[in-house]
Parts: sequence; structure tokens; C-alpha cells
Amino acid sequence: MTTRPCWVEIRTRALEENFRYLSGLAAPHAELLAIVKANAYGHSLALCAPAVVRAGAKWLGVTSVEEGIVARALCPDARVLIIGGVFPGQAAAAIQFQLTPVAWETWQLDELLVAARAAGVQQGSVPIQLEIDTGMSRQGVGPSDLAAIFARFGPGSPLRLEGVMTHLFAADEADGVATQEQLVRLDEAMSRISTAGLFAEWLNVGASATLLAGQARIIADLAARHGMKAMLRPGLALYGLVPRFDPAFGAPDESNTPAEPPALTAARAALQPVLTWRASVASVRAIPAGATVGYNATFVATESMRLALVSAGYGDGLTRSLGNHFSFLVRGQRAPVVGRVSMDQIVLDVTEIPGVAPGDAVILLGSQGSESITAFDHAEAAATIPWEVFTRIAPRVPRIAI
Repeated sequence: MTTRPCWVEIRTRALEENFRYLSGLAAPHAELLAIVKANAYGHSLALCAPAVVRAGAKWLGVTSVEEGIVARALCPDARVLIIGGVFPGQAAAAIQFQLTPVAWETWQLDELLVAARAAGVQQGSVPIQLEIDTGMSRQGVGPSDLAAIFARFGPGSPLRLEGVMTHLFAADEADGVATQEQLVRLDEAMSRISTAGLFAEWLNVGASATLLAGQARIIADLAARHGMKAMLRPGLALYGLVPRFDPAFGAPDESNTPAEPPALTAARAALQPVLTWRASVASVRAIPAGATVGYNATFVATESMRLALVSAGYGDGLTRSLGNHFSFLVRGQRAPVVGRVSMDQIVLDVTEIPGVAPGDAVILLGSQGSESITAFDHAEAAATIPWEVFTRIAPRVPRIAI
């Protein structure tokens, strides 16, 4: 059956090439863990996880045990990291499907211990990545609270401390002061781990901003001081977007525009957008001056106009606040949204675009001709961030590999 004309196209080849490019930036200092959590940032876990594995990814990062089970079915040989940890009652499934949980609470480790012993697994056969809170105050055990954690990895324990990780909360800030402070705290925590007689193979630190700012070597040097290997976990860059850094990053040029480090400029040119969001014109009508458009008549025509009805709305993931102050692409030109975004439809002003007819392609996110609409464009108009723009695309919008 033909579906409603609102869909997302995923260029899996672009995703593969992005992963290879990022791997080249990380080499030889760090391994990459490909972030495919939140349904691969709205791009489709089913399409993206196998693609990055084809490109050479050995590790996948997901949010939950539920996502991990899906990732395991898609990629039987990949290592799957459960970044959000386990919740009560999930430890047995994590062990059954050979997932690697992140943990930071003693009760998480206790649940895993009980489940591991019930499953009869061997000593040290359940890998754990321990998250350290180095200043974000979200997930993670504080360095001063590590002693209780260490006891769960004692002799005979089925748990194995495979990795140590932390989240850098300001990796995209110019001066790097917050990141440096976090790395100092992490270094101290790892010294405590070593003093306790524990060893972890991986130091898992930093996302896209860390990698693109050229800091893989810094993380690798920190890891090497503790006999570990470095791991970075790119997300947004994997899908073709370079995180925007604090404007103070670099010295201003003669036009007072802040300069970017060469690595960022190169990445912006090399990384390819993976997602294109498409819809179609459903109908076209002419309205006279004085006619109102949409709910609550927030738009009133000041002259005769031609309007195109498009099969996409906030039920598909468009932000309702885009009404009357955003545009989409029709026949390679920008067509302003007039009136409010409805649940299932938007109306575009196509008065200045000749020949628009039912069935014409509409680009909601992506390129058409020489024009482009990016997730950053959506984010700026809706006062949010590209991550939210991607993940808001509704499940009812089909994802199609091209």
C-alpha cells in the first residue's frame, strides 16, 4: 500500500563514509563507539546500526536494555554499550543478550551480581563500564564514593570492570577550562581505582565535539597513564553535522568573524548529511486579499496569494512554533509557512514560485537545487538544538534507506 507522502530518506553510504572519516581523525589514538541511541538520533536504529558496523564500528552505544536487545539482533557481533544503565528487573536480559551496562550505583551492580550468579556465568565474564561524575551532576559516581563500588568487583565476582567513562559537559566551549577540570577529577578517580587493585581496559571519554576539536590525543595520553586504551563516542557528527563551538573558539579574523580550528573547517566540508525529510504538495489554491489561513487566523493575506497544502505537521515532528516564521523548499525555492503548523499539515506561500502543483516534492530538512535546510536552521527557529530536531521526527514517518 502506498503510504502518506511524508517520509525520511537515510543515506546509509553517507553514514558509512562519515564513520570512516571520524575513525581517521581518531586514529591511532582512540577507538570509536558509534552512538545509535534514541533510534539513531531519529535516523532509524535498524538502518544505521548495520551501516556503521559495515564501516568498521566494533562498538555501538544505545540508551537502554530495550534498544540494546534490538541492536544485538541487528548486529550479532558488535559490542553494545547501555549508556543509560540498567533499571530494576533488567539485569538478566542485559546478561542474556551480552550487553555491556554502564553503572554508577551500587544497586545496579547488585542486580547484575544476582542475575549473573543465577545464570551461572563465570568469574569476570560480565563487563561493566563505570561512569564517574566529574562535574555534570547527572549520571556517575562521585570520586569520593568509589569504595562501595570497588567491593562489587572483588575476587570471585562475575563482574569485570572493563571501562571507565565520564561525560564532558562543555566540550564545545572555547576556553576548555571546564573540560580540563573534569579530566583532572577523572585522573584522580582512576588513580583510586588503580590503588584499589582494579584494572579497566577502556577509558571512554568525549563525544563529537571532543573528537572534532582534535582532543583524541589528550584522552589517549590520559588513558595511557593508567595503562588503558582510549575510546570516544561520536554522535551528531556521525549523522553529518558538526557541533557549533563557542564563538570565542579561535581568534577573530579581519571581519570579526570568529575563526574555527582547521579540523572543524575540514570536518564541516567532509561530513555528509545522512537524513533528508520529504513531503509532498497535496493541493494548491488561490486566496484573495483579506483571507485568513489556519487555526486562529494568525495569518491574513494582504494580497491575492497561491497556497500549497503539504502533508506534514507537528504530529510528524515539525515544531508548532515554526508557523509564520520558517520556510521549506519547493521547486528549489524557499516557500514561507503561513498560518499555524497543524497536527498533520502545513500551508506554504508559493505565490512567487511558478507552476507548483499537487505531487511536487517539498523538502522539510535537506537540500533541493542550490538551497538547503539544516537541523541547525530548524533548531534556531524553534529555540532548541539539532539533537532534538532529529529525535522529534515521529515514528509514523517512515525511514527509507537510499
